[in-house]
Amino acid sequence: MRLGEYPPASPTAQDDAWQTPAPPGTGPQEHVRDPVDDPELAALAALGFSKPLLSMLSDRAWRNGTRVESELLHSGQVSETAYYGAIARFLRLPFVETIDPPLITDAPLLDMQLQRPNQIRINHRHRAPQVAVVPEAARLADLGAALSAMPQLGRDLAITTPSAIRRAVWQAGAGRRVRDTVNELFDRFPSFSARIVLSGHQGFYAGLGLAALLSALIIVPSTTLIFLHVLLSLIYLASLLLRFAAFTRQHFGQPMRPALPAPEGTLPCYTVMVALYREAAVAEQLIASLKRLDWPDALLDIKLVCEADDHETIAALKALSPGAHFEIIEVPPSSPRTKPKALTYALGAARGEFLAIYDAEDRPHPQQLREAYARFRAMPAELACLQAPLIITNAKESWISALFSLEYSGLFRGLLPMLARMRMPLPLGGTSNHFRTRSLREAGGWDPFNVTEDADLGLRLYRLGYRSDVIARQTLEDAPTTIHIWMGQRSRWFKGWLQTWLVLMRDPRRLIREMGLLAFCTFQLMIGGMLISSLLHPLIIIFMGIGVYSMLEAPADDVPAGVLSLFVIDSINILGSYLIFLGLGMGSMIHHEKRQIGWRWTGVALYWLMTSAAAWRAVLELRSKPFFWNKTPHVPARRRT
Repeated sequence: MRLGEYPPASPTAQDDAWQTPAPPGTGPQEHVRDPVDDPELAALAALGFSKPLLSMLSDRAWRNGTRVESELLHSGQVSETAYYGAIARFLRLPFVETIDPPLITDAPLLDMQLQRPNQIRINHRHRAPQVAVVPEAARLADLGAALSAMPQLGRDLAITTPSAIRRAVWQAGAGRRVRDTVNELFDRFPSFSARIVLSGHQGFYAGLGLAALLSALIIVPSTTLIFLHVLLSLIYLASLLLRFAAFTRQHFGQPMRPALPAPEGTLPCYTVMVALYREAAVAEQLIASLKRLDWPDALLDIKLVCEADDHETIAALKALSPGAHFEIIEVPPSSPRTKPKALTYALGAARGEFLAIYDAEDRPHPQQLREAYARFRAMPAELACLQAPLIITNAKESWISALFSLEYSGLFRGLLPMLARMRMPLPLGGTSNHFRTRSLREAGGWDPFNVTEDADLGLRLYRLGYRSDVIARQTLEDAPTTIHIWMGQRSRWFKGWLQTWLVLMRDPRRLIREMGLLAFCTFQLMIGGMLISSLLHPLIIIFMGIGVYSMLEAPADDVPAGVLSLFVIDSINILGSYLIFLGLGMGSMIHHEKRQIGWRWTGVALYWLMTSAAAWRAVLELRSKPFFWNKTPHVPARRRT
């Protein structure tokens, strides 16, 4: 099987994977409950469902630790509307298929119905209020008996569906929820928010430093330039040494930890969130990829988070009728228009104990959720996040995608595993993050104003005492293939890293107390060093040229030691950047990936110059449009040419 392909999910294989080992001598049918003794099965039988169907669903519910009713609604055997309509007829109560949002009184507690929709009060304009409920099959007999004994109870009661309640609650509280989403992190943790790009004291010190530099250049220009040359070259070298450490560990250190075996026993509910904007083209591929996840449908809570005015994407998703475990969430248009704002808007509705984030073009390994859950279960509660490796599958399409593939390989299979082993902060990737949902909420979710929300969140979790780690099962992605698209994406990343660095450096002493000195230095090399090395790369090349010129001008036996030393450092910086970039990337790749790269690795020098251009563009954008999200377009993998 080629890289970029996963085998189709086999229902039989999935059932086997989900099954909890039965007690000795117990067959699948021996733990099916008897409808006579089980109120849930009795109610479902009374509604007309056949005994063979209930037997199959009962067996599945036993294996998954769920209710038979939940398995029924996720089986595709009956629609939600038809099921609850049948309950309404059984109880002789009115059925409300659609709830008008203006008839719902909004309040913060109303959002509880997004996680567990069971009842809602409908305030009709010209008649008495009505309570719409979602009855459970296990309590249907009790409810029927109560209505028979006290008919007045049913006077203002109606039956509705969970989806109808959720739709009404989303719309009724949309304005309040958007305000909370935009303001909550800033209100709870103002020092963690990128809403203010540059704090007052940061601006003061930046202006003071710039004035001192200009004064020094005017008074002692030669000495100042030499000092800057030495300082910047050493910063560049220090950042390079961090990657060299990852390179040596990759080739001579401990191998990456293997995936843990699939967990046995009852599984928890797992939320999967995907933020989409103008992604109609990849909607079908996305749904197919998410349906391959090896997790019981009844325990999956998949949120497809769309901008409400992105009608094309919403229509494409609805046309696919993805299933009962999918929910399309429409985020009202508001500033900032960013992915983290959309994710935070939907976070309050997450039902899962764990939560995974994917991008629209992702093809995650079917077993990835199981590996993440096994790792969470084996680790202490301080482990808040797991990062899956991202692998580029279109490296052969252009030299840009080839070098992007090398970069991702070095980062996700080289540098991040090293940092995780050292218990250092991880600047997360923007997708395939797995969280403990409670820890994510306690940390404030994603920053709506940070355009590289993943790195910011990884560092914030570390500041708050949490830890992140990596897992082995990958997610397949496609890289940009043109300079225009690549430049837009990369400048957004650099802008977000600048935002993150400025946020964390508002109070360096506090940051050292929260992170520890070693983690603080690692952060400076990972984020600050990366920014400096990208911005200064062309300047280091110029320094090298100046060094060559100075040595050619000097007598052969009288080259100044300072000039020679700086030339050596600059040469190590430039050549080391290229060699470690290639070595770290290639060292993690399988043979098929290396074959896709081919000769395109020779463009590494140009790739670094493009990276520098993107960094300088980000610096300019940080002042003019700090929260602008430069959208990266995607196409389905099968349509690539």
